[in-house]
Amino acid sequence: MTPAPLQSAITFLPCLDLARTTEFYSEFCGLEMVLDQGSCRIWRIQEEAYIGFCMHTGPVPEPPDRVVITFVTEDVPTWYDHLTSRGVKTDGPPRITDAYEIEHFFAFDPTGYRVEVQRFLNPAWNQLNR
Repeated sequence: MTPAPLQSAITFLPCLDLARTTEFYSEFCGLEMVLDQGSCRIWRIQEEAYIGFCMHTGPVPEPPDRVVITFVTEDVPTWYDHLTSRGVKTDGPPRITDAYEIEHFFAFDPTGYRVEVQRFLNPAWNQLNR
């Protein structure tokens, strides 16, 4: 028997401050919160791609610097200006990384997760993502 096709994807991560996490993803990143379950909230990234954060009462199990949340955009510099103007910590201005053919920078959400904002320079990605 073949299982039903997968319909969407949600990545769930623990957080330590749901109010600040909500401010970061709703207000700073402009994502639409689609479900508030009290101690767990889900945001739509794009069509059927979602990210969810749930309150965690103890230390976050994995060091947050091992997790990278990547948002793809055509305008990396404007996102950098947008986030830094709101006091979001970054690792510096946008730059080109030749090894991966990307323009990008990293920001840090309230739990310490690295949020990468990037643009693919490789035309193969743009062909796949139409």
